Amino acid sequence: MNLDNIRIVLVNTTHPGNIGGVARAMKNMGLSRLYLVAPEKFPDEQAVWRAASAGDLLDSAVVTATVEEAIGDCQFVVGTSARERRIPWPLLDPRQCAARIDPLSGQEQVAVMFGREDRGLTNEELQLCNLHLNIPTSDAYSSLNLAMAVQIVCYELRMLLVQPGLPQTEDAQWDTPFCTVENLERFYEHLEQTLTEIEFLDPAAPRQLMARLRRLYGRVRLDEMELNILRGILTETRKWVARANAPDDRSN
Repeated sequence: MNLDNIRIVLVNTTHPGNIGGVARAMKNMGLSRLYLVAPEKFPDEQAVWRAASAGDLLDSAVVTATVEEAIGDCQFVVGTSARERRIPWPLLDPRQCAARIDPLSGQEQVAVMFGREDRGLTNEELQLCNLHLNIPTSDAYSSLNLAMAVQIVCYELRMLLVQPGLPQTEDAQWDTPFCTVENLERFYEHLEQTLTEIEFLDPAAPRQLMARLRRLYGRVRLDEMELNILRGILTETRKWVARANAPDDRSN
């Protein structure tokens, strides 16, 4: 486990005190990389007060305007989700998620995203993730404070640092770096353009096609070479479509 390669990303946090609470929870467990996506109030005295002795995490926090900026260079992204989705995504609890992250954090940039206090992450933001994380809570009272949720996840990561020994997964022994979110998003744009040109995707009635394709490729995890191969196939496909649609000069 390399905690230095794991970032905690907070999206549109409303209350600055929650940012301070998260910083404290992270420092308790040895994590230090805090990313803030368009926080409503930051910097703020309430964040400093709640952070206690973790003010250095607030000072080094990276503030971005969009989620894409915060996770663009990551190879593996986890999004927290409190509810069932129309299209189910791979879903793990914090302990399972930590075990999944453990072998990846040695070589890859990993992000764990937490959404807004009142409504979490949007469907679009969750589609940027490789898997979703859900913290099992009592049906009688399922609401978790943001800092509490971060503390639970960071604790499970910490436990694998102090109690190593889990067997390596296939990902840990892969021969080529896995693609970043930024490059994967370019692939999805390329894929959607190509599917539209060959009339497999109707932009007027897309249904859930792209969402399901995102789930498919996110579950498989593409490396950079595989991504380049797929983009090469898409490029050649678009060339054939262009030739097929070109005017036939012989008719003149």
